[in-house]
Parts: sequence; structure tokens; C-alpha cells
Amino acid sequence: MKIFIAQQNYHIGNFEANTDKIIAAIEDAKRQNGDLIVFSELCICGYPPRDFLEFDDFIDNGLAAIERIKQFADTIGVLVGCPSRNNKPLGKNLFNSAFLLHEKEIKGIVHKTLLPNYDIFDEYRYFEPAYDWQVLEFKGKKLAVTICEDIWNLTDDPLYRLSPMDELAKQNPDVMINLSASPFDYIHADSRKGIVKQNVLQYSLPMIYCNTVGSQTEIVFDGGSLAMDAKGNIIAELPYFTESQQFITLNDDNTLSGGIQTPKEQVPSVQSLPLQFEPEKATDKIHQALLTGIRDYFSKMGFTKAIVASSGGIDSAVVLALACEALGAEHVRALLLPSQFSTDHSVNDAVQLSQNLDNQYDIISIKDIFNSFETALHPVFSGLPFSVAEENLQSRIRGALVMALSNKFGSILLNTSNKSELATGYGTLYGDMAGGLGVLGDLYKQQVYAIARYINRDKEIIPQNIIDKAPSAELRPGQKDSDSLPEYDILDGILYQYIERRLGPKEIIAMGFDAPLVNRILKLVNTNEYKRNQFCPIIRVSPKSFGIGRRVPIVGKYLG
Repeated sequence: MKIFIAQQNYHIGNFEANTDKIIAAIEDAKRQNGDLIVFSELCICGYPPRDFLEFDDFIDNGLAAIERIKQFADTIGVLVGCPSRNNKPLGKNLFNSAFLLHEKEIKGIVHKTLLPNYDIFDEYRYFEPAYDWQVLEFKGKKLAVTICEDIWNLTDDPLYRLSPMDELAKQNPDVMINLSASPFDYIHADSRKGIVKQNVLQYSLPMIYCNTVGSQTEIVFDGGSLAMDAKGNIIAELPYFTESQQFITLNDDNTLSGGIQTPKEQVPSVQSLPLQFEPEKATDKIHQALLTGIRDYFSKMGFTKAIVASSGGIDSAVVLALACEALGAEHVRALLLPSQFSTDHSVNDAVQLSQNLDNQYDIISIKDIFNSFETALHPVFSGLPFSVAEENLQSRIRGALVMALSNKFGSILLNTSNKSELATGYGTLYGDMAGGLGVLGDLYKQQVYAIARYINRDKEIIPQNIIDKAPSAELRPGQKDSDSLPEYDILDGILYQYIERRLGPKEIIAMGFDAPLVNRILKLVNTNEYKRNQFCPIIRVSPKSFGIGRRVPIVGKYLG
């Protein structure tokens, strides 16, 4: 049996475009005499559809797409993902389903059993778990079809009370097929291979695993679809961050062939978070994920131009370089907004960066604007020392100017705040926290430097002086980030233990971190939740991102 894996990039709610893409892949597989083609989880509507699922019309559109697609499933079998209705009197109204189409008919429907309701997932909010489990018979083969999370219960600490494959295995299937929408984070690709390996060894069956690719607002999907034989060897692996289609042959003896075999010892086990923060980990994949996040956000929203407030610092430099690579330098504009506190080298560094990238840039001094604000505020501020109020005023002036250019020229502002700053509140609401998309909001400061070095891997794009100099917001004379925050190697280490690993203060202190510093940093994280709650979407690259992946009360007292 010739089985095609179709790794595609979908657009949530764009039923026509998604269906056209699916049909094109079906037709291509038919031209190559394919027997079966496998698509990813909820491919027809895009994943995650969230509260769109509460609209009957949305569900109707998905089922209408099934009717259209099945007309092309004549000589070939098609496995596609789509929401379906639950006609039983009890439970939620929808299933997360996989449809087997063949001979222009629906030959079978499989419902997802394990519905994740953690981190970025909230499927149990919408879907009912499967009631029963049946293999699908197709061209003399028994297919054990599962959907994403259904294969993720083989861990030392299972999250669910049952595994659907345990039930399907009793029916003597020939192959496992998993339709997935498994998002990227910097350890997940290895974990994904590891969990597939655990399944094939547990059930002594090969697996065809189809994952989606592309970005949906903040969530990036990296693809990496694969076929693995019953001994845990990767027979074929599709590329990461790229749409791709490849066929695998399921032989009469249920072995797989048709790809380049990877030795068994190269298949990783399920990965857990490193015990210590590793800023250089998976830098190449993070770089690709950020490019995908920017590119898809703009293309799917219909945006074409970006603007970045370029300060001569490391964060704006990395964002500007990524934007130019993702969108083309001709579509990216930099705005330099020096004040009387800006150093000449910062302006020169920002100019050199744009010259290296060949993107348009403008320089607008905020000195006179800031002075006029000081004059206007003098009757109220008279006799009071220069403070954070004046510092934030500069940031808000910059925010107003960069948004003026955004409005005038139709450019989307890319935010440059990093995770270390967002965690500790080192940013100004309605100033440098403005933007349509947070590019670095899931990267700690040390990871930003790692990405900068990666960008410069072949030649100097980001001026070396930007990488070498001490970070500063330049909102007062001689200011450095270290005036308000500990050195980033210490800060990031504490934040990583608290945010990613969810360790409490006593546990972090026991690791050797200074107790007063730990308590101070954790209090900063919690008291600044109100700022992050107002922040723009952040491209997710870590296992625990701010935004939809981390939900804590704004007014909570814990560690306060």
C-alpha cells in the first residue's frame, strides 16, 4: 500500500483555501498511484479553531468541505481531520474527528479520545472524548487511526486513565496512523520522535505520523512528520518548517519502505526540560520558528509591511534582522528615535545595521518633544526629582511616533521586548510594549544574544558592537540594565526555574541562588502580570510562554 504523508500549512477558518490545498495534494498523490493520503489534525478548519467551534456555521462549513473533498477520494483513500457533531444526548456537542474517505464516500470516522487541557491547549472546552474505538479497514489492511494526544499517554506519569491504542491493539491492526497538530517548542521535536518510538515498541506496529506546519498567531507548528517501523527506526522524516509531501510503502508483511532509514540509536527518547537554563539550546530551530511566526502572521492577516523602533540595542537589532529575512528588507522600515540621553554609538550602530540589511530607515529626534512635555508638566512636577515618570515619558513618545508611521504607511509594529524584561516588568505600557506581534517575548535575554550570534554565523549582519556593549534603555545618563536588574545570566537562571520548571522560591534558593534576590525577582514576576495581560501576541518557542500558555491571576497574592 502506497501511503502519502501531506504536511501542510493551513489558515484557521479559511475553508476554501484549506480545501483547495487538500484537493491539490490528493490529485498529486493520485497521479503517483497512491492508495492512501494522510493529512493532519483538524486540517479542514485549521488548528486551533478555539471559539469558532461555538458557531454552527463554522461546523457546517467544515462538513461541507468533507462533502467536496470526498468527490476526489475515488481511487484513493483520504484521511482528513475535521470537527464533527455528537448526536448522542449526553456530552459536548462536538468531536475532534478523522474521516476516512474512499470511493466518494465516508468509510469511517474516528474521534479523538485524549483531549489536552493544559498549557496552550483547551480541547476539553469544546470536544467530547470518543465513546468507542474501532480500527478502520481499508484495502485489506486494518488501520489504527489516532489523533495527536491519543498517543501521548505512554509516560512515567500518565495524564489520562486510558490509552485508545490499548483498545485498538486488541483488534490486531497492521499499522498505526496519527493525525497531529503538535506545536513547536525547543525540546518538542525530540519528544515527538521519542513518543512515536515508545508507541511502535509498545504495540510492535509501524506508525505513520502526519503533523501540520506553519504558524497560527502565536503558536508555531514545525512539521517533522515521519514514518517509523515497528523496531523504532525512522524510515522517512519530512522537513521542518516546510510544506512537504512524501510517500511510504506499507508492505504485505507490514514493514515500511520508501524513505531513507535512520539508525535506531539516532531516535531520541522523550525529552524533559533541562535542569539548568541552556541559552544556546536549539538556536537554529528557534530562528526558523521566529521566521515562520513573522511570515505567517503577516501573510495570513494580509499585512505586507513591518516597522521596528531601532535603538541600536540587541533586541531591536535581532527583531529588525529577523523581519528583513522573513518579509524581505524592502518591506521593513526602521525608525530611530534618539533622545538627549542616546549615545552617538547607539545611533551609529542602528544606522549601520539598516545599511547592512539594506532596509529603509528614518531618524526623528525626540529631544524637543520630550522637552515640550517637561515644560507642560512643570507646574505639576516642579521640585520633584527626575524619575521613572520621565523615563517612561520618553518611551511613550517613541511609541506614539512609531505608531504614527504605522498608521500613515500601513506598517505593523513588531514589538522588541524579551522574556526577561516582560517577566520583571522592565518595559513601559503604551510605549516600548506597543506592537502587533511580540517577536522575542518568549526568549530570555541570553537567548536573544544567541540568536544574534546565529544571525551573524556567516557574515556580520548585526554590528558586533551591538552584541558586545552593555545593554541599556538609555532613558537617563549612563543608564544600564544592571542598574535595575541582576546580570542576565543570574536573572535568566532564576526566571527559567520559576516559569519553565515551575519551582517555588524555596526550591530555587536551595539550588544556590541568593534568597533575597529570588524573592525580589519572583515578586516582580507576579506583580507585573497586569502588564503582560495587556501585551500583544507572542511567538511561542518555549514549553511555557507568556500569554495563553501561562494563566495566573493578576491580583494573586502568591509570593507577593
